[in-house]
Amino acid sequence: MHDIGYRRYDGERLGALYARRSLLAHSLRGAFGLGRSARAKVLPFGLFAIMCMPAVVMVAVAVTTGLDELPIEYTAYTMFMQPIIGLYIALAAPQMVSLDLRFKTIPLYFSRPIDRSDYVSAKAAALACALFIFSAIPLVIAYAGGLLAELGFTGQTTAFLRGLVTTAVYCVVHAAIALLVASLTPRRGFGVAAIIAVLTIPYFAATAIMAVADEQGSTDAVGWLALFSPGTLVEGIEARFLGGEVEFPGEVMPSAAAGAAYLVAAAALTALCYVLLTRRYRKAGL
Repeated sequence: MHDIGYRRYDGERLGALYARRSLLAHSLRGAFGLGRSARAKVLPFGLFAIMCMPAVVMVAVAVTTGLDELPIEYTAYTMFMQPIIGLYIALAAPQMVSLDLRFKTIPLYFSRPIDRSDYVSAKAAALACALFIFSAIPLVIAYAGGLLAELGFTGQTTAFLRGLVTTAVYCVVHAAIALLVASLTPRRGFGVAAIIAVLTIPYFAATAIMAVADEQGSTDAVGWLALFSPGTLVEGIEARFLGGEVEFPGEVMPSAAAGAAYLVAAAALTALCYVLLTRRYRKAGL
């Protein structure tokens, strides 16, 4: 018999935690095109430059003209830049999961010491972190500019921290939704289009219905209608709990009951998307 020289592995076994951490880091790098060709970096970093541009302009204006406050509040910046963030979400989410389905690399992941819930949690955490980095760095730029313009350390710091909380809530909710939509198709282009549709159509529909309700004098209904869109849901949380500007039609402040409903709805929506994602990856044949 021919001895082909197989030997047992005697090195260190790093385990499931290392595998999950590696998957998260790999997915996070992929969201910005790192580790890929220069062509793959153009869109992520191009959108990031656009995302940072208003913050840079605000800093320049505040420093040169001596403004008493920044033109856009920290809590409102993410809401103001929703179209750009939406494009980035639609770009990053299919990159994380659709390509794995298309090239059938899922069984390779599960051959390692991780299970389906580990895969889902790593991908969800990576997308949420990528969105937070994408959205929070402009706030850091604006905060540094506010301090340079001597707008007041305490007020700027408090507003900045509120802006970070708003951004974190937005990123967690939207990352869960986008990842679920992207996991339903192996085609990256279909995933991009589906995510844009899922995030934008409910937002404009809810905003339009809220405007109609405000015109008809049903101001109490305006706050409750915000529950039907992820974007307006986060806007309601920002206005009710984080001291942000009211962006609803008629500048209607949501009631305390509606505010509590926003928190429950955001948590339930995120948990539901995570459960559906886990079930998606339990499907036979993956």
